[in-house]
This record gives sequence, structure tokens and C-alpha cells, in this order.
Amino acid sequence: MHILITGAGRGIGRKLALQAMARGWRVSGTVRIAGDAPAGVYEIIADMGHPDSLRAIGPRVRAVDVLINNAGVIGPARQSTLDMDFDGFAKALAINTLAPLAVAQAVLPQMQAGGRILTISSQMAWMGYAKSDRIAYRASKAAVNKVMQGLATDLRDRHIAVALIDPGWVRTDMGGPDAEEDPAAVAGGILDIAQTLDMARTGCFLHWSGKEREF
Repeated sequence: MHILITGAGRGIGRKLALQAMARGWRVSGTVRIAGDAPAGVYEIIADMGHPDSLRAIGPRVRAVDVLINNAGVIGPARQSTLDMDFDGFAKALAINTLAPLAVAQAVLPQMQAGGRILTISSQMAWMGYAKSDRIAYRASKAAVNKVMQGLATDLRDRHIAVALIDPGWVRTDMGGPDAEEDPAAVAGGILDIAQTLDMARTGCFLHWSGKEREF
């Protein structure tokens, strides 16, 4: 099993890499700075905000079984509908929405039928929330849900399964120390999904525990 994880240097991505190696999987991971990934990971230096950098990922990997689009940002300090840092909003969209699709397109030539693409979304993407805090982040995750739902449709005939993952509120640098979810437990659940995802659940939005949730 060969898994490619974006953002493998810290947070959930680092836990995913460590646990995948513990399962005996071959792991490649993108990082922004050389040496950030755990020992044993084949590092790929990539900037999620620059499409040229992402297009270069494809030729660096071979026979990818699973892609986990994990890299993401919380967005700018000012992201209210009444006071928006629009450059920061655009960066959040570039990294959280466009980059996962760009990485998937780069890797698809290396993925055969039976491959799986998982993208880390957020409970904050749920359209049932009317909350407006962190709206750039919420919008970018809602957008990536729709993009990946569409990708699932377009890859159905190639028998490549695609899913969105809600990791919950996780104790990472992004989530903070008061968050509810343990990153090691979340990473283990995501890898369980990566191992078992099939075409019956392609296009779904799944909690890290494996339970399907609403968009």
C-alpha cells in the first residue's frame, strides 16, 4: 500500500504518516520545508498555494493507492462578512479548495482502479450551520466538499473512490489545546476509512469514525 499525504509535517498529517508506516504502508508526504516529515517518509517539497508546485508532485510518485489531501489553513485573522481580508480569503480558497483538486489531478495518472482519494474537510463546512465566524475557512471547506463530490462522479467509471472526511475539532496547532478530539485517534480512524473505502460510499461526507454525515 502506497499512501500520499499532503501536509505530512505536523498535526493530523504527521499522525497519519506515523500510523501509516506503523501499518507497514509505504508513505510519501508533502512538506513545505525539507526535514519536516517523520523519518521514513519520502518527502516532496510542495507549496499548496502554487499550482506549478502541485503539478510537479505527479512525476515524483509512482503507483499511488491512496491520496489524503490533508494540508489546510484556518484563513486570515480578519474573516468576517463585514470585515474581510480578501487576499487572505483567496489564499484560504487556494490552499483548502483548489490545491486538493490540483494534487488529485497530478496523482491520477499514477492511480489505478481501486484507488482512493480522501480530502480532510470540516464540520464547519456543514450548510446547516448559520454561524458566520471564520467564514473564509467555512466557505473554503464547503467549496472543497462540492469539488470532491464532483470528482467522485467523474471518477466513478474509473473505479476510484472519493470521500470527504470530517475530523471533528482536533487538538492540533490549528485546533488548539481545548479541542475535543485526540489527533492519534482521528488519524487511525481516517486510515481505517482509507483502507476500506469502496465505490458504494464514493462521494460521501464521512465523520472520522466512519459514520456518514450530512453535507
